[in-house]
Amino acid sequence: MSSSRNFATAIRMFATLGRSQAGEASAMMGTGSALLAQRAAALGGVSAVNKGCTCCGRVACMGTCMPMRHLHAHPNPPADPDQALEYLREGNKRFVNNKPHDAHPTRNLDRVKATAGGQKPFAAILSCADSRVPVEIVFDQGFGDVFVTRVAGNIVTNEITASLEFGTAVLGSKVLMVLGHSACGAVAATMGGGAVPGVISSLYYSISPACKKVKSGDVDAAIAENVKVQMEQLKVSPVLQGLVKEGKLKIVGGVYDLATGKVNEIA
Repeated sequence: MSSSRNFATAIRMFATLGRSQAGEASAMMGTGSALLAQRAAALGGVSAVNKGCTCCGRVACMGTCMPMRHLHAHPNPPADPDQALEYLREGNKRFVNNKPHDAHPTRNLDRVKATAGGQKPFAAILSCADSRVPVEIVFDQGFGDVFVTRVAGNIVTNEITASLEFGTAVLGSKVLMVLGHSACGAVAATMGGGAVPGVISSLYYSISPACKKVKSGDVDAAIAENVKVQMEQLKVSPVLQGLVKEGKLKIVGGVYDLATGKVNEIA
């Protein structure tokens, strides 16, 4: 009983101390007790002693399983690119049917805390910057689930490629989707070719190849073609190309329908 009270006191202490003070307290308490107290404080204070780990339910765990389990997007991390893509499909289907996960396992404060020390997203997305395409919501995912890059017209640049190489080769994303959307202003502006302020017209260079491949004025066709063009640009990367050849990555495309919420895949 005495040791339990001491442990609870230690938890309260670490929850309120600053970093330097906590370091001094750790030296006084001893390594084992200090680590457990710090971990418990991070998990929610004294109440964490009774509630146990939100992942495995064990009181004694105090969150030690988090690095292995909570950094993954799902209780069962996708085994391969096909399964990762299926997770995206299932998530979008839930979104379209207005039936998102009840008590979403990766969209809560526990998940925020669990992923504070690292991430293991199962998918990487290159999306347009349009405010009507919130990627995590569209695929019914949460914190740490998807590695997202966004730029008007979902175009590939050196910086975008570098980011996606990091998301796949380093963080381990198994599927990479280029996601366009209906009524894309960047594609429409490129097709129109009109004057625009600032450096907005710099987007035209990357999008114009797609516009040239479709019938003049067919914005919808150009949007779909632009997704294909950007997919091919990503495949030029030796890093991404290597992951695809090894069967560790699949590069796919899709167009999000602003009116229905559905992502229509592009072969």
